[in-house]
Amino acid sequence: MSRPRDDSTIERALVIGAHPDDADFGCSGTMATWSDAGIEVTLLVVTRGEQGGLPDADSAGMAALRESEQRAAAAHLGVSDVRFLDGYRDGWLEPTFELQHDIVRVIRDVRPQRILCQSPERWYERPHASHPDHLAAGEATLRACYPAAENPFAWPELIDEGLHPWKVGEIWLMAHPHPTHAVDITATFERKVAALLEHSSQTGHRADLEQVLRRWGRDVAGRFGLGEGRLGEQFGVISLNP
Repeated sequence: MSRPRDDSTIERALVIGAHPDDADFGCSGTMATWSDAGIEVTLLVVTRGEQGGLPDADSAGMAALRESEQRAAAAHLGVSDVRFLDGYRDGWLEPTFELQHDIVRVIRDVRPQRILCQSPERWYERPHASHPDHLAAGEATLRACYPAAENPFAWPELIDEGLHPWKVGEIWLMAHPHPTHAVDITATFERKVAALLEHSSQTGHRADLEQVLRRWGRDVAGRFGLGEGRLGEQFGVISLNP
């Protein structure tokens, strides 16, 4: 694991999650911090989360609802570029070559210096954070970052489309079992809560949502010495192309 680059050196960041609300739980305070710093943040969601919701939810309309919720949530964070991949079923995600190809396509289009995605390593202390789809999305993203996104011989038809190889500078991993870096999100915490409240199909039954998020944030701040009363989000950081 490495120390991250200073935000002032980052122009574009790409955040990738398996489902709507994954990024909002894992890194929305950080996304808002980056947006406030002038970084262009793109959010890519691999599935539409159609298996989410309470048992009495309208399953037929869940995918459209969750996409709408995600776009509304991202607006609280200053993120307007929200993209969804097509053809990937919630609960059935695997790090296939097809998924890697589709992620490479977005990487080459956005050309981010920094990518934030889910950890492909299982976090046994918090198993819900290591949903199999999360692990698959993280693994596919790491494979897409290296070598495929920067290899001109990987899917050369993308070059014909004007999507030329791109070297990602660093990768941040959320829900990583061995985090090495924390972002102080005290100033953006309320926007994190607001974003997650937009996911009412997933969070509407949680009267304790803000208290849980605040507890998580305090735990991270304490672990990384951010100071009394501070809130944080934690990540593993990989330097890919220093």
